[in-house]
Amino acid sequence: MRKKLIFIFLDGVGLGDDVATNPLASVRMPILHQLTGKRLLRNVHVCSNKVLLKGIDACLNVDGIPQSATGQTCLFTGYNASAFLGYHLMAYPTEELVQIIQKRSIFKYANSHHISNVFANSYTDGFFTSDNTSRYSVTTHSVLAAHNRFNTLDDLIAGNAVHWDITNSTLQNMPNNRVPEISPFEAGKNLKNITNTHDLVVFECFLPDLIGHRKDMSKSVAFFDMFDEFLRGILYNKDDSIHVLMTSDHGNIEDLSFGGHSKNEVPLLVIGNEAKQFQEVARIDGIFDAIFSKFFNMKPNLQKEKL
Repeated sequence: MRKKLIFIFLDGVGLGDDVATNPLASVRMPILHQLTGKRLLRNVHVCSNKVLLKGIDACLNVDGIPQSATGQTCLFTGYNASAFLGYHLMAYPTEELVQIIQKRSIFKYANSHHISNVFANSYTDGFFTSDNTSRYSVTTHSVLAAHNRFNTLDDLIAGNAVHWDITNSTLQNMPNNRVPEISPFEAGKNLKNITNTHDLVVFECFLPDLIGHRKDMSKSVAFFDMFDEFLRGILYNKDDSIHVLMTSDHGNIEDLSFGGHSKNEVPLLVIGNEAKQFQEVARIDGIFDAIFSKFFNMKPNLQKEKL
């Protein structure tokens, strides 16, 4: 049976303490708790036949607070981008990081090894009409490096893509919007169904990072309620060949006391028969290698080109 992997990247989710300023200490998340028996808190560790949940390092032996551009480059190339630059870089990748992405983005690497892949996110009609490429995310550059097709709003309407906000809520006030709002459960089913045509499906949601910066407890709890329903949709009638991996680039939403990124470990959640293949991953830059060398059984282990 051909193995499939859904890689969910949640921006800005760390593992914090059991305190009132941490929404993950109080939100219910029945699907996640049924799977793991644990909350997403500091020092969590679950390793069973079908579920792995643990904290992994996002600091990467580099001083300072982990940031998005370098953290996401680590996730989607397997390189320690923070060590390469000598610091953690926020927001969008610089030309130096873009060169790393072009060398070995997750989609480009998958293509070169005949693993069918897709970035599941949809893009709005006007996204590429601007020449401001400096505001392209790591994931956008990763798709460009692979010369893959971008999903459009037509793909979203057809159920062949998922918007970054999961439910299409941010599209509702756009002029001439033609995209209906959907439930997180339906969005989860749509994401799962993309594995019918692809073996590696990557999805990005940066909503938790936005909420964390605003220190909004009610929206934080609402997001995790929504994400749990999204997860329920993914797992609904899921075939055993389909696996789910969820992680983040840095902490933020788990500590609403100050509204900034944290040095906390980030969660690594893997659901499926091959979950134990990821148990040796200790840092965010190790996920890429585990995906290809352990999950997709590419031997020998990956050799990184010199930067």
